[in-house]
Parts: sequence; structure tokens; C-alpha cells
Amino acid sequence: MRGKMKWFNEEKDYGFIETEEGERLLIPGTGFAGGERLKGRCAGLEVEFTIVGANGTREASECVLVEDADPPRARRRHRAGR
Repeated sequence: MRGKMKWFNEEKDYGFIETEEGERLLIPGTGFAGGERLKGRCAGLEVEFTIVGANGTREASECVLVEDADPPRARRRHRAGR
């Protein structure tokens, strides 16, 4: 399944993914394939994952970054006086 990272907090070791259908899923630090957690700004990055259920809740597992996704473009800042 595919979706986009909403955020991931390295200190708290969890974050959220939004699926293509709009569902928000918890992604624990252990939910990344190969133990490779995302670092830094990851909001909006496209990911692939599986959904697992535990005790009536659904969360993402085996999450990997989609390599063919276009990186976000930097915004140009307007400089005052020019």
C-alpha cells in the first residue's frame, strides 16, 4: 500500500502516515523495514507499507521510502528591497 508521511518524531520514536484513502496510521519506530527510520524533515514523502492489526488497532509496518518520488522543490524567498 502507498501513502505519505505526515510526520515522524525521532525522540518519541513514532509518527503517522496518511494512506491514499485518507486513513491516518501510526508508524512506530520498529515499523520501518530493516530498522531504517526516517530522519529529519519527512512530511510529504511517499512511502510503501503494509497494514497490521493488533488489539483492534491498525498501524503501518515494513515501511520503506519510495525512491521514484519527486523530491519537493525549494521555495524562493522574496528579498525586500529588490
